[in-house]
Amino acid sequence: MGDPAVTLDAGFIGVRARIAAAAVAGVCGLGWSVPAAAYRPFDGTDAAVAGLGEVEIEFQPAGAIHTSTTTALAGPNAVFNYGFAERWELVLQAARPFPEDAGPSNVPNASLVKYVIRPGALQDKPGPSIATEFGLLYPDFGGPGTVGFSWSGIVSQRWDWGTVHINFEADRTPDQHPEAFIDTIIEGPIKWKVRPVAEIYADSVVGQSQTYSVLAGAIWQVNDKLSFDVGVRYALVNGRPVNELRTGMTFGFPLNLGRPMDTDAASGALGRR
Repeated sequence: MGDPAVTLDAGFIGVRARIAAAAVAGVCGLGWSVPAAAYRPFDGTDAAVAGLGEVEIEFQPAGAIHTSTTTALAGPNAVFNYGFAERWELVLQAARPFPEDAGPSNVPNASLVKYVIRPGALQDKPGPSIATEFGLLYPDFGGPGTVGFSWSGIVSQRWDWGTVHINFEADRTPDQHPEAFIDTIIEGPIKWKVRPVAEIYADSVVGQSQTYSVLAGAIWQVNDKLSFDVGVRYALVNGRPVNELRTGMTFGFPLNLGRPMDTDAASGALGRR
């Protein structure tokens, strides 16, 4: 293995950093697929949505990723979430693509909708929360491929000691490969100002790639509308090691758009938290 080459492409970063609030195009370029949803700093998500009339933005200005051939910036990436109806959320997301041999990115370019099928622990009700998320995946900007599709089921449960989220996902990637993704997220007690988090997942693109990934990190809940996160990830992509550092933030604010706002949601914490 030779010395890693550092890729800093500043002009590209400036273009990508503003994409989240617009209609988004995709990220399965260079033949790699990605899971369709994200919840910082994870690859999977939770069974919660933004409150009615609320916006949540998840943003990573930059991270770092190291493979056997290169060291590069991981990001920027961003996710725009809008609660447009009771228990429904619009999700628009985009990211700078990973290096070719780095495997899946945690934020694909996609336009999705998410629906809470069963309100539960994450909505302050008894029992598990159950949600589904589905929508379109797009190829990289200027890259090959057409439009893919993603569907996922999410189950979340919360106890005094912490919270667990389980994701099952099936995709048709923009380059038209079947993909399966299974993921488990574990968080420390929700009442802690800084809570430890962990994630493990397996992702398989038929005839193309196999990824196993483990992440450890923390979320600092500054207040009801602002949090910061950090995560360190180790993965095996087709048997080759990949290391990644993620740092980012999530913030929320009301966006009325001429309709009554959900006062309970507006006064509560971030829906994804």
